[in-house]
Amino acid sequence: MTASNSQPEQLYAAREPIFPKRVSGTFRNLKWVIMIVTLGIYYLTPWIRWDRGPNLPDQAVLVDLAGRRFFFFWIEIWPHEFYFVAGLLIMAGLGLFLFTSALGRVWCGYACPQTVWTDLYILVERWIEGDRNARLRLHRQKKLDVRKVRLRVTKWIAWFLIGLATGGAWVFYFADAPTLLRDLVTLNAHPVAYTTMLILTATTFFFGGFAREQICIYACPWPRIQAAMMDEDTLTVGYRDWRGEPRGKHRKGENADQLGDCIDCMACVNVCPMGIDIRDGQQMECITCALCIDACDDIMAKVGKERGLIDYLALSDEPRERAGGKPRPIWSHVLRPRTMMYTGLWSAVGIALVFALFIRPDIEMTVAPVRNPTFVTLSDGSIRNTYDVRLLNKHGEDRPFRLSVTGHPTLRVQIEGSAYETVDVPADSTQIQRVYVIAPGGADPSLAERTPFRFWVEDISNGDRAYKDTIFNGKAN
Repeated sequence: MTASNSQPEQLYAAREPIFPKRVSGTFRNLKWVIMIVTLGIYYLTPWIRWDRGPNLPDQAVLVDLAGRRFFFFWIEIWPHEFYFVAGLLIMAGLGLFLFTSALGRVWCGYACPQTVWTDLYILVERWIEGDRNARLRLHRQKKLDVRKVRLRVTKWIAWFLIGLATGGAWVFYFADAPTLLRDLVTLNAHPVAYTTMLILTATTFFFGGFAREQICIYACPWPRIQAAMMDEDTLTVGYRDWRGEPRGKHRKGENADQLGDCIDCMACVNVCPMGIDIRDGQQMECITCALCIDACDDIMAKVGKERGLIDYLALSDEPRERAGGKPRPIWSHVLRPRTMMYTGLWSAVGIALVFALFIRPDIEMTVAPVRNPTFVTLSDGSIRNTYDVRLLNKHGEDRPFRLSVTGHPTLRVQIEGSAYETVDVPADSTQIQRVYVIAPGGADPSLAERTPFRFWVEDISNGDRAYKDTIFNGKAN
């Protein structure tokens, strides 16, 4: 039993601020490139123009909620084609599985939005407050003097502006960017736009500026799922303890030759944005950003030791390396049954989406029978059914559509309000047309109580056709 005056166990530890040290090297440079590319795509894409003709938006990437469509350069996705979006989400999931099984949490370390914006916020923080030691001194300074207030306020203003640009870029994907920007500046935009910007500004400011690694540890589910994607052949950041231990400062002495390559300089810990020590082995918090590799390689070069004490490595290579051998080639870890299976599934979904994109028709129709009443008997004894036909014209100009029926020789079509069997559908839009299907009066043994037939719509301009099967109700006497 515990003592009555003992404190209860705390299930959550208060956050200890992490101040990563600046580092340079191959992986740090790669992160800079990815950050510039991803942020550039996010901020600039809404401003790319794409001419689709009259009456259509000229924004290359646009989620048109009012028109219920999604535009992506030359591709236009309608609401009933949401399977394209679902397919892309499946491809994104399979791609994440593929990269994780091959290289660990490279998505988290290089391209995750939380990582990218946190890197940007840390960069701004370093510009304003200085490198790690300067930021530590400022953090530990209890006195709130003018300098500390000035640095903090300047940093927070810069963070706020980045968050504001983030929220602003997001809303530009849902409306014409130049028009919306003018409305935002003149305070004429819809309140939803301002609310969305405020929410995204606040979340970016908090997640990238204050929460940082806690989002990855506590809010993100991927650290707990990644173990199912990885095995002993996965390449991930690790420490070659058989080479580095026992660690020491390598001063001259009688036992100096018995020390490993690690000089216990803490460089790998000081640059880690998660605040962990990779020498303790694989940890859930590690995002495999490889900054510790750059830091350790730099130290090894300075002390005249071989690089790679911390490196991308696989657990399956450990026995071979401990015995003095070399690790297997990288391709043997990447090209293995698990990664090839993910690649095959990813490719199959992609090929299916491309195939579906090229074979989808430019005209479509849906038919909804009017059930009240099911049918009407006219004065001449003929039977009339009513249908609401939705016609979809995906072309950039108005098109004349002809309606007809097949399946029973006596059925004929009559369009409400027109003496013809054609209807003009506006460009890139849908139109609901009330249509009557009539069976002549008199005895007709081939006409049953429920007679199946087929509605046809034909684009008179180019001959494209579409059809829907439905039922005619009623029997002529």
